[in-house]
Amino acid sequence: MSYNRRQFLIVTGGLMGAGMATLTHQVFSRNNSFSPPKSQPISSEKPLISQPVAVAPDGLFAPVKGDVRIVVISDLNSQYGSTTYEPEVDQAIALIPDWKPDLVLCGGDMIAGQKKSLTKTQIQAMWSAFDNHITAPLRQAKIPFGFTMGNHDASGAINQGKFIFESERELASAYWNEPTHNPGLNFIDKANFPFYYTFKQQDIFYLVWDSSTNIISPEQLTWVERNLNSQEAQKAKLRLAIGHLPLYPVAVGRDNGGNFMNEGETLQKLLEKYDVHTYISGHHHAYYPGKKGQLELLHTGALGGGPRKLLNSDLPPRKSLTVVDIVLTSGGTIYTTYDMQTLKVIDIKTLPKSIGKVSRRDLL
Repeated sequence: MSYNRRQFLIVTGGLMGAGMATLTHQVFSRNNSFSPPKSQPISSEKPLISQPVAVAPDGLFAPVKGDVRIVVISDLNSQYGSTTYEPEVDQAIALIPDWKPDLVLCGGDMIAGQKKSLTKTQIQAMWSAFDNHITAPLRQAKIPFGFTMGNHDASGAINQGKFIFESERELASAYWNEPTHNPGLNFIDKANFPFYYTFKQQDIFYLVWDSSTNIISPEQLTWVERNLNSQEAQKAKLRLAIGHLPLYPVAVGRDNGGNFMNEGETLQKLLEKYDVHTYISGHHHAYYPGKKGQLELLHTGALGGGPRKLLNSDLPPRKSLTVVDIVLTSGGTIYTTYDMQTLKVIDIKTLPKSIGKVSRRDLL
């Protein structure tokens, strides 16, 4: 990875508001627009009207807050063994409470492991630094934190039936299962936490699988299907899945074997079978709001070191943070992203119309 860029960006996929048409895209998984409300009987009582509220940090464009708001970040780490974070990461964490999110999701690579020479003391120091910079401020702000393990956190790579980075996985588990590090999630199945687990927040079902490597074991796939078919999942108003590696490649230098999921189309069909709305991923260090078939694909850009260029694009590499507003009545999601170097919202139409098998989500 290259870590010599210091851009700080926040990227958008969509905005709400009249007069912002070139900066707005609203995409709904099963409908292209909000459904009009059903007619209601006339009442002599004055109805209670919920006024839209636009919320953002001072000086930034403020999108209208949905029924549920999620801030999505990913790939926070720097060079191997680092216990420091780039200024953009610290600034983003400081700004997050001002977006008033209901949840923060992280697409993985929270620390900078996956190196055999790193000692137990060094790995513990990285998790301690992560706590100081990321999760402690979010706990203090009372913002729940959902996440998936990245290859630099706790790689699931296997050789001769054993985890190559077993000690890193043990130390990651120790950090996350420490009671003082409670992420504030409403767990449903946490038997294999923090590697794969489910939780439910505000009638949205979240499934986190372990895609810190490009292969998901048959045992985990059985677990995935059982959980997606559960009453908790199917009664939820929306289902989201989170993993580190994407199903399909979107970034320069990440379009080779091992950097995206094996059997991506099979996994896509599995998620579609149970009406999963969006698969959120990291690893490619490049923001791209895509869709393939009925499944939306949020490729989250890097907030830490090493942002990458998108395939099929001349745009420069950009660091990013995405605000997702969800409208539960329609199942719609609206992305808002900011370029923190210019503080301007980036129009989705500046992104490639398609990258390989994935189309830009506003075009389908």
